[in-house]
Amino acid sequence: MSTSKLMRAIRVSEFGGPSVLKLHENIPVPTPGQKQVLIRVQACGVNPVETYIRSGTYSRKPNLPYTPGSDVSGVVEAVGDGVSSFQSGDRVFTTGTVTGGYAEYTVASEDSVYQLSDSLDYQQGAAIGIPYFTAYRALFQKAHSKAGETVLVHGASGGVGVAACQIARAFEMKVLGTAGTPEGEALAKKNGAHQVFNHREKDYIKKIMEATNGQGLNVIVEMLANVNLSKDLQMLTQGGRVTIVGSRGPIQIDPRDTMRNESSIIGVALFSQTKEERAENAAALLAGIESGWLRPVVGPQYTLDKASQAHEDLIKSSGATGKMVLTM
Repeated sequence: MSTSKLMRAIRVSEFGGPSVLKLHENIPVPTPGQKQVLIRVQACGVNPVETYIRSGTYSRKPNLPYTPGSDVSGVVEAVGDGVSSFQSGDRVFTTGTVTGGYAEYTVASEDSVYQLSDSLDYQQGAAIGIPYFTAYRALFQKAHSKAGETVLVHGASGGVGVAACQIARAFEMKVLGTAGTPEGEALAKKNGAHQVFNHREKDYIKKIMEATNGQGLNVIVEMLANVNLSKDLQMLTQGGRVTIVGSRGPIQIDPRDTMRNESSIIGVALFSQTKEERAENAAALLAGIESGWLRPVVGPQYTLDKASQAHEDLIKSSGATGKMVLTM
């Protein structure tokens, strides 16, 4: 660690509620090692998984103390030995960090850093990482979706939801979405959904089935499996697939619902992605930025000292509208 320069960073010293996110003013700026990049952070995405990790309920627990955050955008400050793809001054975004993104500086491995197009600002750059890579993995690497299929995106107005709508529409699928507010419905429509349904309405499942002419859905991208999975299985067509991106607890299902249509329930975890899968994922998304269909929607923004409030609001939100980010 370099002691010549200090930075502000969020540190978690114990697992628990949002209040365990503490701002420290005198953390040493890290030094990039072999094949690593030091980034001056401009913005960092806030993801639901970070709230699970912080609470200590996630399957993978970091060593304490730690700094959360993986989806960073900013400017390359310095590079370690062996780095050939980046140089000081480059605008970049990441899909992971070594030292944590809720900080003024972070170190990331060269293979998780990408050039940030001039067409996107830093807040949009911080909204790419986990949301878009997860949405692409769910749709293609896990559900093997195809053009012409009908996809339902639950929580279509959140970070992963908006990403899934944009990707599925760009790859010529029929895109249906759910949201919890009129603003969320409008946002999902604006970002690729052909039709959007309010999941707070009693008969919304009937309306979704009517939109498929009673045929059912080929693919469902599920953000809240502990609430929706049982109903999801009843909406699938023959060979349909539910990809589980998020869940906040257990749920009881009837296995016969999978037998009837030979449907599949598939878990999605970005950290299980192979190097080859990540390269495929990145190539598709970078092409999407270049051609213009990948346009991250930034939602609520918080300064670094308000990280605990951001976590509080993320869990209690009545309906997401874009990707939540921290700004430095």
